[in-house]
Amino acid sequence: MEYITAVSGMADAIYNILHTTIRTVYPEYYPKEVVDFFCHHHSKEHILDGIATGNMGVLSDGDVIAGTGCFFDNHITGVYVLPCYQGQGCGSQIMDCLEAEISKKYDKAILDASLPGVCLYEHRGYKTVGHGLYELENNVKLVYEIMEKALNGN
Repeated sequence: MEYITAVSGMADAIYNILHTTIRTVYPEYYPKEVVDFFCHHHSKEHILDGIATGNMGVLSDGDVIAGTGCFFDNHITGVYVLPCYQGQGCGSQIMDCLEAEISKKYDKAILDASLPGVCLYEHRGYKTVGHGLYELENNVKLVYEIMEKALNGN
């Protein structure tokens, strides 16, 4: 598998990764309002904005794009892997690449962890430093972990 910088022609594949993963995995952890929020948040426009920064990448398995990751400054803004590729080290490979880029300029990485990702991040040495709260429709609350990790590259 190879991690490369995303280009605009990959937007549909990235959209598919995000929405397939969210609609498949998130209902095991979150109510419908949270699933819908994440799908709405990860619109094609949002993806194209991420690609335009040059900080979004994809993990490819031949002709298949299996996962994606993105960062802004020292904040990892997303890591998603198609469900059929989960549990095979893809998320860790994406995280290795994101952390390597971040460590060129920063001493630590920060991320907002959804419930499905917390264990992956903890295994990678991230520590919870706070909690975020986002209020959604129908009095539903999205609670997430704010996590950080010291990086040795700087």
